[in-house]
Amino acid sequence: MSEVEAIVPVILSGGAGTRLWPMSRAERPKQLLALTAEETMLQLTAGRTPASAGFARPVIVANALHADQITEQMGGAAAIDAMILEPIGRNTAPAIALAALAVGGGPTPLLVMPSDHVIADIPAFHAAIRTALPAVRAGWMATFGITPDHPETGYGYIRVGEAIGAGIHRVARFVEKPERAVAEAMVASGDHVWNGGIFLFRADTYLAALAAFAPEMLAACRAAMAQATRSGVQILPDATAFAASPSDSIDYAVMEKAEQVAVVPVSMGWSDVGSWDALHAISACDADDNVCRGDVVAIDTINCLVRAGAGKRVALVGVSDLIVVADGDDILILPRGRSQEVKRVLAAMQD
Repeated sequence: MSEVEAIVPVILSGGAGTRLWPMSRAERPKQLLALTAEETMLQLTAGRTPASAGFARPVIVANALHADQITEQMGGAAAIDAMILEPIGRNTAPAIALAALAVGGGPTPLLVMPSDHVIADIPAFHAAIRTALPAVRAGWMATFGITPDHPETGYGYIRVGEAIGAGIHRVARFVEKPERAVAEAMVASGDHVWNGGIFLFRADTYLAALAAFAPEMLAACRAAMAQATRSGVQILPDATAFAASPSDSIDYAVMEKAEQVAVVPVSMGWSDVGSWDALHAISACDADDNVCRGDVVAIDTINCLVRAGAGKRVALVGVSDLIVVADGDDILILPRGRSQEVKRVLAAMQD
């Protein structure tokens, strides 16, 4: 992939993935589950950046609770350059800062990827990375804009500005998750793409942007790494120092403020698998448009997603348009199209 210096994948694996409850839980989040294939989401993410394509070993930023599971799923510590175990969650901007510091803070290109997304067309993804590399080496920070195929209200958007090279454009603006009518207008305009949350930039470029726009965050991350405990590939940043960092996303802290921010529009079969409905949309269905996994019996059942966890059996007769998920002692049942409301269920149970 790189004729100068190998790109270091930075895999962000700190999320809890609660929108896929009850399968996804704090102790076993979405990225550690096999939801779309035999491999887990983390394994699929790591597999997109093999050494054979010129990528270095990944830096993984994760919750300390998941260290053993991640090491096992990655096939051992030898497959990992560094595993940074956050003592507390501080959102994506500080997490990426830790990774940039871990690789030395120099001109090393970093490919930042969430650990729980789907990309069906890997060659298209690699082609987009190659398109972005020249600008990235020149000091631009790049993001990859997903070509929209419907007016989704659950994603942020990017307005594509003037071209700065073949296939790469300046970001004209970032747009928050829109209302339906706004989303329809943006998709119809043809100059907006979904913000997929995947980035490519040099470590020093990112740290310089933090110094300009979030100096307190950078100072906290530097202190946390300077006082970190190291054991093999594991890096445990100092908890007190890291807790002093503001909590913010890379979009708010850096990308929306920096000048040299570029976007590469790409159609690569992307999904953030952000809900049970999203999982149904990207899964292979049976003749009745059902997606069934585990020990499931479905009779006269249409357009349902049904998952039975280990040791569970689920039977459905004469129903349609349902999501049914049984895992452990918990069962979730809700209509198709309302799976984003899982957060209401979790809030009610906490209350």
